Amino acid sequence: MKPAILLARGVVITALALGLSDLLAAPPGVPVQPEVVDIRTGEVLYAQHCASCHGARLEGQQDWRKQAAEGVYPAPPHDETGHTWHHGDGLLFAYTKYGGEATFAARGLKGIKSGMPGFGHALSDQEIWNILAFIKSTWSERMRKVQAKRTEAEQLDSP
Repeated sequence: MKPAILLARGVVITALALGLSDLLAAPPGVPVQPEVVDIRTGEVLYAQHCASCHGARLEGQQDWRKQAAEGVYPAPPHDETGHTWHHGDGLLFAYTKYGGEATFAARGLKGIKSGMPGFGHALSDQEIWNILAFIKSTWSERMRKVQAKRTEAEQLDSP
């Protein structure tokens, strides 16, 4: 395997192991979740835009931790078995709006493949926040508290 590919893999694995906290803090200019979100609308939008990859029950794709032949990981679950709740709101918003590759590139991690497309062309910021609110509404209280702390830390680290 080429050294550049090994290096890119190492960066991704390290970033994931660190919870992407330092490497992928919220990019500057990412809005904070509005005080008013519509969980029901988020559920409908999730079914329309997200469930085909992440599952109707937020279960993700099979073997989501194993990189596919083309270098892309399958869509992860958004339930307690996944890592969505390990990340702050800013990263989740950016990843949804701009897509995985653009979000990595904005943090200086170029050439990393991601199957996650950006939805900024199809969804408004409010709709993205509604989807994220729906996903978070399915989590346990403990998961929501952990994720809220990640969001807090992310906001403190953001320029």
